[in-house]
Amino acid sequence: MFDPYFDSVAAFIAMGEHGFFVWSAYGLSALLIVANMLLAVRRQGRVRAEIARQARRDDVGSSAKARTSSKSVESNQ
Repeated sequence: MFDPYFDSVAAFIAMGEHGFFVWSAYGLSALLIVANMLLAVRRQGRVRAEIARQARRDDVGSSAKARTSSKSVESNQ
């Protein structure tokens, strides 16, 4: 019913003398995928921090403009 291609785990790991190339390709691929995920998370944190800084700057700028405009309205009256 179930006939495995390899006779043992050692034969599976050896991959018919191509194991080094096969497993190094898998390892390199896994390493690059994990590195890409970590870099994306790190970049997301930087972008979120930059957005928060811009929001704080906009809040400070808009409140300063509101105070300036209210002073100019008072001086015109």
